[in-house]
Amino acid sequence: MPEHPLTAALLAGERRALAKAITLSESTRPEHEAQAQQLLAEVTPQAVPSIRVGLTGVPGVGKSTFIEALGLHLADAGHRVAVLAVDPSSVRTGGSIMGDKTRMPRLTVHPGAFIRPSPSGGALGGVTRRTREAIALCEAAGYDVLLVETVGVGQSETQVANMTDLFVLLTLPNAGDELQGIKRGIMELADLCVVNKADSDPKAATRAQTELTAALKLLTPAAASWRPRALQASALTGAGIVEVWNAVEAYRTTVDVAEKRRTQTALWFDELLREAAWRAFQAGVDTGRLQQLRAEVLAGTLTPVQGIHALVEDLTSGKKPHT
Repeated sequence: MPEHPLTAALLAGERRALAKAITLSESTRPEHEAQAQQLLAEVTPQAVPSIRVGLTGVPGVGKSTFIEALGLHLADAGHRVAVLAVDPSSVRTGGSIMGDKTRMPRLTVHPGAFIRPSPSGGALGGVTRRTREAIALCEAAGYDVLLVETVGVGQSETQVANMTDLFVLLTLPNAGDELQGIKRGIMELADLCVVNKADSDPKAATRAQTELTAALKLLTPAAASWRPRALQASALTGAGIVEVWNAVEAYRTTVDVAEKRRTQTALWFDELLREAAWRAFQAGVDTGRLQQLRAEVLAGTLTPVQGIHALVEDLTSGKKPHT
């Protein structure tokens, strides 16, 4: 099979080639999926060592501003920084605003940075697959720092935490009530908590940091070798940005990131297996029989579990779908 047309340019670090490659990987057309998988197979073995950082926080916490401040600090220091921002898709129209570049104007034009907003597509599995492949493509293009911004505090954070090395939760000063609204599961995912906009109310920021530190001590850390910590920062003034990155570096040298990635790859494989099994199940189900069982469930003559068992029995008994 001849080499994919984008392979050489992507490995040379050309941003246009990277953008095209990610677009290809996001396509749902079967022929594009085959091309994307060929490209990934060719470039992944040559990917550069990297650190993958996931970031989340409630709306208004300043995620984009914080990422721009951190990204500029790293890019100016010689790192190549890729920002993958997952944009929520409308459940009604399927569209996304895709406005992350406008919120990071200085980082967008930095030669050492690449920003890619991607639509969530309304499906968590879709986010996971697209973002994982975008991460691999960015690493192949020579980006050694990957910053993955999530849509906000919600279910997708678990998905993003399972594809990054370090997960950062951004909060605000006067966050007592806010902390009550953050699910315990999100707190358990956090390897690092950062009180952003600390310059707006220094006393409140210190109080929030103290509260976060106390809360983190009550949770079981994801890695036995790392105790999650809380810091302060101001994306507006740049205060605390260096300390945040120092904490990321400390995490990187403390935790076995390679083993964590192997575990994540196994989870990814299992997710894809479930998707493939579901597609195969749908292809083998007799639609007439499905509608019949659905009607019986709605009528109350079968429980939902009984209806599913009946479908599975049809498949395992070798009954052919009606044509």
